[in-house]
Amino acid sequence: MTDQTEFDVPLATVEAILFATDSPLTAAKIAQVAEIEGQRAVKQAITGLNERYEQFGSAFRIEAIAGGFQMMTQPQYKEVLSRLLSARAETKLSQASLETLSIVAYRQPILRADIEAIRGVACGEMLRSLLEKQLVKIVGRAEVLGRPMLYGTTKRFLEVFGLAALTDLPKAQELRSPAAEKPAPQPAKAEQTEQAEPAEQTGDEADQAEAQDRLEVQDEVVENTD
Repeated sequence: MTDQTEFDVPLATVEAILFATDSPLTAAKIAQVAEIEGQRAVKQAITGLNERYEQFGSAFRIEAIAGGFQMMTQPQYKEVLSRLLSARAETKLSQASLETLSIVAYRQPILRADIEAIRGVACGEMLRSLLEKQLVKIVGRAEVLGRPMLYGTTKRFLEVFGLAALTDLPKAQELRSPAAEKPAPQPAKAEQTEQAEPAEQTGDEADQAEAQDRLEVQDEVVENTD
């Protein structure tokens, strides 16, 4: 009983810390707050908690998010929770904002001019909105004339979309619809229903045929005369 209690204390402590926070915490931060020696012990505790959650069929588990750890509900309960909770206003994005954010996420660091070249429209307002929502930040300046600003995504971006790192972004081929990957159907060959027209006769063949007709007519005349 003593061993089990000693084993459960760090698990419960780590669980309480992650339950109380609304943002991902690094293993170092958890170790500091829980007064646990070493990040390895924190990660072992998280593994133990997830095993326990899976064993009891819990509706949540601890996920690696944006370089830290956070308690998250299981994906299968998304529809149920969406009926209870409304999306936060700061994370609501228009279609234009999502397109701009996608370009920044996949092509960062990227210039505003390059974003506008891809979208075909001005995106200054969209970038300002994404900057205000802390989904995009200025990551530097390009080494070209005028030194324009370069844009990239933030840690907040990872948190909102539930990503541990940018490498977790879906690959381009994964985003293509199955229909787009299928080759276009080839038009069926039209069936030849019409009968082939007789080949045109050459000049010599026509003369021979006409002469044959005349001979047949003459034979008929001779027979009638007799």
